[in-house]
Amino acid sequence: MSQIELSTKDVQDGELESSYPARSLFKLAANRFKKNKRAIIGLWIVVFFIILAIFAPLIAPYDPIEQNMAIMLESPSLEHLLGTDEFGRDILSRILYGAQISLAIGVVGVFIAVIIGVILGTISGYFGGFIDNLIMRIMDIFMAFPSFLLALAIVSVLGPGMINVMIAIGIFSIPNFSRISRSAVISIKNMEYIEATKAMGGHDFRIIIKHVIPNCISPIIVIASMQIATAIITAAGLSFLGMGAQPPTPEWGAMLSSGREYLRVAPHVSTIPGLAIMFLVLGFNMLGDGIRDALDPKMKV
Repeated sequence: MSQIELSTKDVQDGELESSYPARSLFKLAANRFKKNKRAIIGLWIVVFFIILAIFAPLIAPYDPIEQNMAIMLESPSLEHLLGTDEFGRDILSRILYGAQISLAIGVVGVFIAVIIGVILGTISGYFGGFIDNLIMRIMDIFMAFPSFLLALAIVSVLGPGMINVMIAIGIFSIPNFSRISRSAVISIKNMEYIEATKAMGGHDFRIIIKHVIPNCISPIIVIASMQIATAIITAAGLSFLGMGAQPPTPEWGAMLSSGREYLRVAPHVSTIPGLAIMFLVLGFNMLGDGIRDALDPKMKV
């Protein structure tokens, strides 16, 4: 077989990446990500909501908690672009400030889960034995409950409020990260470079911090990006039931709940917060799928 035929076969088999060993894994992942149109759309949706949340005090035309009963349940107009709610509050302003709350709850709750879950999963996968069995059986107990019901039970014990919602989201998300990190650690700890580091006298703690955890980052990033979407839905659901953010906080789930009584006369009061939740969750899911495909070494360019 000629050299030209070999090169053509390599390209057809998707092995073009191997001919560019100098190209970093990050550049390859970025290249895959940019070719994924759904991932780019998801990224732009997430960035759009982040910008709205950051600049909400500058963009919002009104105070989100200021009431004006004279204009209650007004339809969208030039003065109030998204209309007003049952207390005459501007819905656009409440949506903008609500983006801050939803993103904060999702990011902080998942951050708590990542820290605790990765620590537990790394300890479990690296040391194995009794510690592994103990940690995994505890994780099995948590996973035996539906995530939303577990979050609802935790908030019921701690009391309603944004901080307690973040804690609840962090707790029910821990098993996902502990299992993912455990699986990654088990596949890494028996590799030759880890054995060589041990033979040279490397301490377990140093090996975990310097070699094991950095090689587990990819699946953790993927799960975290998708888990934020789950956290946002859970927070909205808890607020819808009155267990999350309390009035007059402009939280999307609470807005959806209060507006359901006026669906016949003012459907915009509920539909607009519902659409905001839908688009933000959709953005994070599309972004998570794109990151997963970009970081998958089996994907072809």
